[in-house]
Amino acid sequence: MDQKKILEVIKKLAVEAGDIILKIYETDFTVNYKEDASPLTMADKNANAHIVKGLAEHFPEYAILSEELKDDGTRRENDYCFIVDPLDGTKEFVKRNGQFTVNIALAYRQHPVVGVIFVPVTGDLYYASTEAGAYKQDGKTGEITRLQVSDKTQQLIWVGSKSHSGEKEGALIEKHKDEIAEVISAGSSLKGCLVAEKRADVYYRFGLTCEWDTAAMHCIAEAAGAVVKQLDHTELLYNRENTLNDKGFYIVNRAENVWE
Repeated sequence: MDQKKILEVIKKLAVEAGDIILKIYETDFTVNYKEDASPLTMADKNANAHIVKGLAEHFPEYAILSEELKDDGTRRENDYCFIVDPLDGTKEFVKRNGQFTVNIALAYRQHPVVGVIFVPVTGDLYYASTEAGAYKQDGKTGEITRLQVSDKTQQLIWVGSKSHSGEKEGALIEKHKDEIAEVISAGSSLKGCLVAEKRADVYYRFGLTCEWDTAAMHCIAEAAGAVVKQLDHTELLYNRENTLNDKGFYIVNRAENVWE
């Protein structure tokens, strides 16, 4: 596995998918709804088609799990599996607040080893590998910076969801109000990126997510030094039979901020 080559390919695919998404974002697009009532747009479908086609052409021997791709389960027989969310934060896309992303990760034996997150509206590109660490390429300047989490245990910045916060988050914030200085919100996988780049320190998610929501963010945050676990403190693994992250998870800057 050549992580450098894989990164270059999926970075390119993520940016190209972002361009596809933006072209639809600027139109009066139609919103449909899946059986679980989550929104679906032509942007999701077109971006997915482009990414899946590119991955299959470059890495035909690797499996693919995507939110917008029918899953027959054969991927589980493969040690290598790309995990794709072509448009993470469709609710944010529909609200037109710009806080949506393209997520592509590669899991090897259930662990995320390469991850890319592209933010179409800003052009920011987050990427990481277990071999090379985590980085951000600024969408305006093109400047590349290495990402490293903060070392704070006080005056913490809590980041939560724009669309999915709930009572459990509120209770945990109240319990640790002496350590938390500020509460901010962000859409999609940007929350994990904010922890990776020291713009936030703790992110707890009690609600349900799926593998494609977290794999790329997990890789980037962990490569930047974050602690990423399920809420029961077990490993968050990928390419599972059940793709639902039903235990919740946390991404925190250091072990001292792992709370019960």
